[in-house]
Amino acid sequence: MAVLVAGTVLTSGALTTSAQAATAPAKPTIAAAGGYVMNNGTGASLFTKAADTRRSTGSTTKIMTAKVVLSQPNLNLDAKVTIQKAYSDYIVRNNASSARLIVGDKVTVRQLLYGLMLPSGCDAAYALADKFGSGTTRAARVKSFIGKMNKTATSLGLRNTHFDSFDGIGQGSNYSTPRDLTKIASSAMKSSTFRSVVKTKSTKQKVTTKSGGYRYMSWTNTNNLLGSYTGTIGVKTGSGPEAGYCLVFAATRNGKTVIGTVLKSTSVTARTSDAKKLMDYGFKR
Repeated sequence: MAVLVAGTVLTSGALTTSAQAATAPAKPTIAAAGGYVMNNGTGASLFTKAADTRRSTGSTTKIMTAKVVLSQPNLNLDAKVTIQKAYSDYIVRNNASSARLIVGDKVTVRQLLYGLMLPSGCDAAYALADKFGSGTTRAARVKSFIGKMNKTATSLGLRNTHFDSFDGIGQGSNYSTPRDLTKIASSAMKSSTFRSVVKTKSTKQKVTTKSGGYRYMSWTNTNNLLGSYTGTIGVKTGSGPEAGYCLVFAATRNGKTVIGTVLKSTSVTARTSDAKKLMDYGFKR
């Protein structure tokens, strides 16, 4: 009789396990070399693929750029920054993504954040690094700002992240991982200003010209999950010869937020597809 009871228990357990296996969502296959998704509320990992392998991050670096700016004490988002020729020369020299900032224009810090995160303006990144670094020369200020980026990464406990640029156009030692980038983005999303910027599909901003007049700057977000995936709230694209196609993404559905990263996907279409698969999987988990 005892054997029968034991047998019954074992059979019941096996049935339960089989039922759980049947209802668990299948782990998705992604084109990206690395991927990570977590529950933003609990920090629980929901998906990993080479999640701790260091890779070039492209313009997803700018998430940290924005975070450092928004962490400055007594930050005045309406303070104006004069656009320097060095910023536009940098864009031309590196054939970099641009917010099309015009030399002599006075642009607010808040506007620069939109120019940084929507069209992925490396000129906006340079302007912010120059503004919020410390030192008597532009080179010193930029170096100081990148130092703040690395100090922030250390304070977040990230051991596989290092920055040598303010925009992702690195000098060979600008890297992170899907897990670390997701943590940076999760931390950045605690800022209401950051959240407002990265969920914006497009914006038209009035800036002051050198002569004291004004012009309008129109910027469109490179993150095409906005408007194509229900609940998307951010955050940032990236790409480059070494980085491939990268995307840090986040969405909220039924009160739950998932946030994650794909690095080195194979195309714009593939990184978007990867992110959608991972968010679908994350919500099912």
